Amino acid sequence: MSFPLLTVTAAVPAVGAILTAAVPAARRTAAKWLALLVSLATLVLAAVVFVRFEPGGERYQLTESHSWIKDFGVRYELGVDGIGVALIALTALLIPFIVLAGWHDADQEASSKRWRPTQGFFALILMVEAMVILSFEATDVFLFYILFEAMLIPMYFLIGGFGDRAHAGSDENAAAQRSYAAVKFLLYNLAGGLVMLAAVIGLYVVAGNFSLTEIAEARANGSLEMATSTERWLFLGFFLAFAVKAPLWPLHTWLPNAMGEATAPVAVLITAVVDKVGTFAMLRFCLGLFPEASKWATPAIIVLALISIVYGALLAVGQRDIKRLVAYASISHFGFIVLGIFAMTSQGQSGATLYMVNHGISTAALMLVAGFLISRRGSRLIADYGGVQKVAPVLAGTFLIGGLATLSLPGLAPFVSEFLVLVGTYARYPVAGIIATTGIVLAALYTLVLYQRTMTGPVKEEVRSLPDLRARELAVVVPLIAVLIFLGVFPKPLTDVVNPAVRHTMSDVQQKDPQPSAPQNVEAAK
Repeated sequence: MSFPLLTVTAAVPAVGAILTAAVPAARRTAAKWLALLVSLATLVLAAVVFVRFEPGGERYQLTESHSWIKDFGVRYELGVDGIGVALIALTALLIPFIVLAGWHDADQEASSKRWRPTQGFFALILMVEAMVILSFEATDVFLFYILFEAMLIPMYFLIGGFGDRAHAGSDENAAAQRSYAAVKFLLYNLAGGLVMLAAVIGLYVVAGNFSLTEIAEARANGSLEMATSTERWLFLGFFLAFAVKAPLWPLHTWLPNAMGEATAPVAVLITAVVDKVGTFAMLRFCLGLFPEASKWATPAIIVLALISIVYGALLAVGQRDIKRLVAYASISHFGFIVLGIFAMTSQGQSGATLYMVNHGISTAALMLVAGFLISRRGSRLIADYGGVQKVAPVLAGTFLIGGLATLSLPGLAPFVSEFLVLVGTYARYPVAGIIATTGIVLAALYTLVLYQRTMTGPVKEEVRSLPDLRARELAVVVPLIAVLIFLGVFPKPLTDVVNPAVRHTMSDVQQKDPQPSAPQNVEAAK
């Protein structure tokens, strides 16, 4: 039996979460270091997965398959394609920085002797990491569904139990807002998950098993046929759950509340890690299992994606809260990702996958620096800042780079992915590609206005004594910025892994890239 690398990669943070939670209450620092070491060990394993994956090899590699619930045909099946490998790498890369950034976020609860808040905080983060990684590896639909729903539980406690302390009003009001955000997050995602459960059961009734690879093979060789109406209903059941997780307009309203009330590291965990499961699943399950229904729903989904792009960006422009601004910007960016997926072109889907990775890194950089700023001043309101670059130039500089990455400045990683999405969309849907470009203009507006109002101008008295970034905070921000620059200049390591997987997805939906039409004068010359 070959070494179960995929299982071990997910098991290490799961076991680490249990060990971290078991650390004695008085040993908070030991719990932090244990969580950091476990996250670094997971990063090493994810790097091994990335290196061992052969882009030109089989579609799903490093596979594992074991009987689990035999009576219902449920198996413990794992395998990764290029898209899964890229997102596992993203998850494992971000978690150590999330742990470092949240080093003191749970210490304020440590006065209670009845529970271990610090231990619990980091244990929950590691448990989310384990579930997200395993969801990127799962090729059994039922196993994926279990993970898709189970990750909501630790996220609920991270949002409701360890919320942002920089809140206007009383402690009771802050606690109520955190509770509201956590419950809203849970209810929205549970509702989507229940619809998906019905679709999962329906898929089993039609196909007789939950194996993604077996169902795809049966559909390809004609041994499994779905009625058109059945396929469309099943597609909608899966897509609705993924659209909530993504989040896609109009199912997005839980995200600004959750990101606003969570601590900055948990906000990054939500939008840069957990939400990627939704867009990843659109590629793997919606397009892979229901190709004809995916093409049938494409026009409507493209409209929803365009609304997300423009609506999210417009609301970001008008925000007064820094964290809610980043949340609405993320809704706009997820619109680009969904647009690239359903453009049904290789450039669009490659760009969408790269966008998942690059958005995760750029949002982490911007949100974590914003978190450091908010923790110093004790306020999330943009109006409470001004002139920060004069008293904390390194903080302001890193904030600017994170913001420029958010608006997809050439030379930084998101530019490559956004460009590919727009090119791929324009090739098949020119009007949609043109409308989507308005998101770029609006991104420049909300990013630069945010920087101008917080970092430039006269120094406000309340920020005059703000300290610059410390060593631990620099250890969080500098590597993220370095990755943004590296992938912006040299994205080839990612594209080499992603492109073969995209070709498989294009084959699933039986689509080919549109051929560019030659100008009339060229045709006449011929």
